[in-house]
Amino acid sequence: MLLRILTRVLPGVLLMMGLVPSAGAAGTTYSVVESKSSVKVHVGKSGAFSFAGHKHEVLAPVSGTVTADPANLPGSSVVLTFSTGKMQVVAESEPKGDAPKVEEVMRGPKVLDVTRFPDIRFKSTKVTGRALPGGAYELTLVGELSLHGITKEISVPVRVAVEGRGLTATGETTLLHDQFGMERVSAGGGTVKVKNEIGISFRIVAEQK
Repeated sequence: MLLRILTRVLPGVLLMMGLVPSAGAAGTTYSVVESKSSVKVHVGKSGAFSFAGHKHEVLAPVSGTVTADPANLPGSSVVLTFSTGKMQVVAESEPKGDAPKVEEVMRGPKVLDVTRFPDIRFKSTKVTGRALPGGAYELTLVGELSLHGITKEISVPVRVAVEGRGLTATGETTLLHDQFGMERVSAGGGTVKVKNEIGISFRIVAEQK
């Protein structure tokens, strides 16, 4: 009789003490630290006189949450938001005085159209990968990216390093202007036009809530 009671009661006591994980236990939640994170957008030039052009570089502030479950990587998830109105052209990547003009075009209706689409959002739907030595992980994030009113599934390779109460995710990926209905703005009568490819490099730092 005593054994039967212990069998029924003991698991619940251990669960309340945190010694046994619950069936629905999730991973650790981290908040993205915007001030420590860096997302850069790189857009090159094409056309007959592209050699005379230059590469635009844009900084994209990021916020969001990361749920990391090392014991169950597919149970991890990422939600990120980028405010299009806060994206800034790096002045050093432009001829003197051109950065405000490029920024105006970028935020206008031909490209980001920030009035209609104030945010870019990414939400992961699948996480796969493997653990590496030293608390690092090599992952592939598959998810939905909503940009310029269009949502597409994308796949992003990511390397994650976990240390203490924080994590750092780094990687690179490429999007296309026409993939999301954005115009490839041109200059010089069309002799210089931005490339269709949009390169993105990132270093995202997140800390436990």
